[in-house]
Amino acid sequence: MSEPLLQVERLSKRFPVAGKRGAKLFAVDDVNFTLAAGESLGLVGESGCGKSTLVRLLARLLDVSDGRIVFDGQDLAAVPAAGFARAPQRAAIQMVFQDPTDSLNPRFTARETIAEPLALLSPLRGAAAMARVDEVAAQVGLPATLLSRYPHQLSGGQKARVGIARALALRPRLLILDEPTAALDVSVQAVVLQLLDQLRRELGLTLLFVSHDLNVVRLLTDRVAVMYLGRIAEIGSSEQVFRAPAHPYTQALVSAIPGQGPRVKLSGEVSSPIDPPKAACRFHGRCPQGQDLCGRQAPPEHVMRDSRVACHFAA
Repeated sequence: MSEPLLQVERLSKRFPVAGKRGAKLFAVDDVNFTLAAGESLGLVGESGCGKSTLVRLLARLLDVSDGRIVFDGQDLAAVPAAGFARAPQRAAIQMVFQDPTDSLNPRFTARETIAEPLALLSPLRGAAAMARVDEVAAQVGLPATLLSRYPHQLSGGQKARVGIARALALRPRLLILDEPTAALDVSVQAVVLQLLDQLRRELGLTLLFVSHDLNVVRLLTDRVAVMYLGRIAEIGSSEQVFRAPAHPYTQALVSAIPGQGPRVKLSGEVSSPIDPPKAACRFHGRCPQGQDLCGRQAPPEHVMRDSRVACHFAA
């Protein structure tokens, strides 16, 4: 079996808490998963569970507290985030951000925006660089007549296409999508998602797709990782996770999809991510299946067919 393109091992990110000396907020805590070349992995979970922090660690926009990010055989966690812009792997990992308006420079035209990473991270210059801009603009369905426009002159869908084209300009091996349609109208979301699915198949892209929309994740991904309070509660094939979720938290998420049967209602409050107890399940206190053991011992991972589940009673 070939080595995975991306291998994440015991990855953690802790932030200091203002006003609390020595306290740490565990945004990402002991996360492990792999991603094969050409595979698409969905990342889901409630707001604040650590999804965006995790993908920013993988894109090396944040420094790692602990763990390894092995990309194509090299540990990127050892490279400081401030210096990663000059690392050779920078061109191979690109990101499409959540809000296309905020992520585009208002002083750059669409053409200048798409060309900027080429000037920074590729040997292409002059006519060759402009030819690549035209090529990638055509791939994302952006008419050449719009390339001279500034962001305020573009619609939400057009700005989203510019952001995608900018990420694809360097021919990345891994494309990270952090809720790329969240700021768009519903009708525009559908068009952009169809575009991403088309590009994935045509270009053989490896995708890490963050979204709150479980139906979208189900359609666009091969596997799904479910995060809760900085940890992965369940990870497995999309078919397995959505058809027969094993973790109680995943069951609650899936039951919220219209037509998925009776709704699993959660009680209690989300625990604080500040210095959480190590000897307890993060979901303890909200879990409808929780028992005393869950408050005394962190759950081991169970391997179940096409999934891994961190729950005492998943088996």
